[in-house]
Order: sequence, then structure tokens, then C-alpha cells
Amino acid sequence: MGHLKQLLPLNGKPIIRNGLETLLLSGIEDTVVVLGSGHERIRESVHDLSVKIVFNTDPASDMAESLRTGLRAVVKSSSGILISLADQPLVSAETIKSLVALHGQEPDRILIPQYGTKKGHPVLLPKSLLEDIFYGGTLRDVIKKYPERVCLLPVTDEGVILDIDTVDDYKKILERHTARVKN
Repeated sequence: MGHLKQLLPLNGKPIIRNGLETLLLSGIEDTVVVLGSGHERIRESVHDLSVKIVFNTDPASDMAESLRTGLRAVVKSSSGILISLADQPLVSAETIKSLVALHGQEPDRILIPQYGTKKGHPVLLPKSLLEDIFYGGTLRDVIKKYPERVCLLPVTDEGVILDIDTVDDYKKILERHTARVKN
């Protein structure tokens, strides 16, 4: 896109801040933010929030390495890990609360929100499966390896499938946000 999408404005603040504020509003207490290239500007935009900031210092690494970096910083007593993407700022607090509540009932399941027929994010992964990620797996690999542990949570929150990869995606996010604010 040519820009740090985490810093694109939405609702008068950077997209990453919108997502983090939603996580905190949802009651997520141990929030870890993994930053890579361009991290200083992103860090400045969230420095005053109650989050831990860690760095993936390998610019050539993939998203799985960022996930491993974040997992190393999570409180050891956590029963599950909610993996939320910075480029999905419209996920609602209600969706996150629903995932956490379902995790309380199904602590060994991989929880994935589903909007219509599409699977989305954030994904809530049980602690018991984290070793798979540390041994070179990706989130997608873990989900494929344990299909019997996947539990889809139907939601009415389109934000779980809307991310920003292109300028058109960003425009769509802005339109959806404006429509939500009007309603």
C-alpha cells in the first residue's frame, strides 16, 4: 500500500489504536503488541495504552515469527491466546467477549468467528496448542492439524472478515465505520 496501514486514520486515530482500544474495552487484560519495521511511529501511537510492546527484529521474517515473538511475552497463566490482527479495526468488543465466553466453556477448542460462510479473525487458540507454533508451525498449520478441535462461532460482525490489504480495502473500512456510526 505504500503506507504503514497500522497508522492510517480511522475515527480520528490510527487504525492500530482503534483495535487495541476495542481489545481493552472487551476486558482483555494481557495484551501484547508485536511491532516490526516502522515500529517507532506505531509505538508512539499506542504508548499510553495498557499493553506490552515487543519487537520482531527480523525484517525478513513472516507473520508466524511475529506470533512466536508475542507468545513469548504472554502471561504464563493464560488459558488461551486471542490472535488479533492490526489491520482489522472493525471487530467489535461484543465479538471478542463472545469468543472469550465460549473459551470459558470450550477451553481446548480453536475458536474462529464466522460471518456468513467466511471464517475470520480474531482466532482464540488454547494454550495446549502453542507448542505447535513454537516448533515452526503457523496459525494456519495448527488449524489444519487439529480440525476436530475447531469450533466456529457464528457472528453478525462483518469486522471479522474485513482487513486492509489495498487502498480499496481501506476505503471499504472507512465506509463501514461511517455507516456504523450513523446507526
